[in-house]
Amino acid sequence: MATPSRSLPVASTLAESALETLVPAVLTFSFEEAKRHLIKEDHRFGDIFDLVHCKPFEHLEQVDPFRTLTHSILGQQISWLAARSITHRFVRLFDPSLPEKPVDHNKFSRTTDFFPTAHQVTTMDIPTLRTAGLSQRKAEYVLDLASRFADGRLSTEKVLAANDEELYEMLIEVRGIGRVIDMFAIFSLRRPDILPVGDLGVQRGILRWFLSRHSSAYTVSVSPLKQTKQLDSGKATEDSKEDDDSDVLPVLNQTSKTAERNEEPDDVGVSSVPPAPSLPSTPGPKGKKGKKKAVAKSKNDSDTEDTGVLPTPFTPSIIKTLNKALASSDIPPLPAGLTVVELKKRLDTKKKIKGAFLTPQEMEALTEPWRPYRSLGVYYMWALAEEPK
Repeated sequence: MATPSRSLPVASTLAESALETLVPAVLTFSFEEAKRHLIKEDHRFGDIFDLVHCKPFEHLEQVDPFRTLTHSILGQQISWLAARSITHRFVRLFDPSLPEKPVDHNKFSRTTDFFPTAHQVTTMDIPTLRTAGLSQRKAEYVLDLASRFADGRLSTEKVLAANDEELYEMLIEVRGIGRVIDMFAIFSLRRPDILPVGDLGVQRGILRWFLSRHSSAYTVSVSPLKQTKQLDSGKATEDSKEDDDSDVLPVLNQTSKTAERNEEPDDVGVSSVPPAPSLPSTPGPKGKKGKKKAVAKSKNDSDTEDTGVLPTPFTPSIIKTLNKALASSDIPPLPAGLTVVELKKRLDTKKKIKGAFLTPQEMEALTEPWRPYRSLGVYYMWALAEEPK
């Protein structure tokens, strides 16, 4: 446990946190224009936008980049519940007045939701951080990230000012976050044209999306039960590294651009989506009626609680839209080198190319018409990432 000299009074730390610059809750582009562009390119997006909220670009909140990236490091390779527990213990190192269990913390007002600043984290040493449940590597990663924000090599202003390529070059130097850069750009910075080429979930979703468009014989189906189970805040766990193809949550593969440099071997298979929400969720209704209401909401509404960073399973009406046959004149040809037969073959996990369903070049070619709003299309591909069982 941290010594008292390293723990500042809550009022002081909250005041210091308030001075941190946040990513504003605004978009840098027209969401309506982005929707029109994607719908014009593929009419199926129309039903999807009507029925499933595009959360990163519709539910806007202020974001603390340091906090978000720290969450991503703390949550690597562990379940959501374990990530929440470790994150809470990590925060308590800087504010011991917080209750011991995170479930108690969730009862607090949102205004008391505390997270240490980068400067505070740099006052800790690795042995102290490890008392919160961090591994040696994670402790090193967190300290590296904190030092960069503390000394100005990284800042909210620099992150906002950087273009997509500059952002990648800036963040790839940070140990332990190479695999979450694309997700950070989409979910936290709301960049409109990000394509995570190494993400197996996105690869498989894009594969099924275009296969259903070009082959009337291929029928899209989704297993809502399995997806709901995977996304449930109390039970969601990451599959083993040996079987990461079965993950519903997007997982970055070794072929990713962000995996080419500065990655540790034990990072393989980590979730690329933040494992915990930025703020405590509001408790749902109690009792049997409340339970039924909550179940209905999970089936019909895209607004899930806690870990609902990904789209909920597509509804039957959306699946019907995806499987609707189109006139051949309305369908542009597949990129050179790709055929319906080849796309179907790729769905067989034994016939992937170097561990990937699609190569980066193939993903670029398939989604070229989505530019400059590929992030929006990518978001929905996770709803198609899982084959029904």
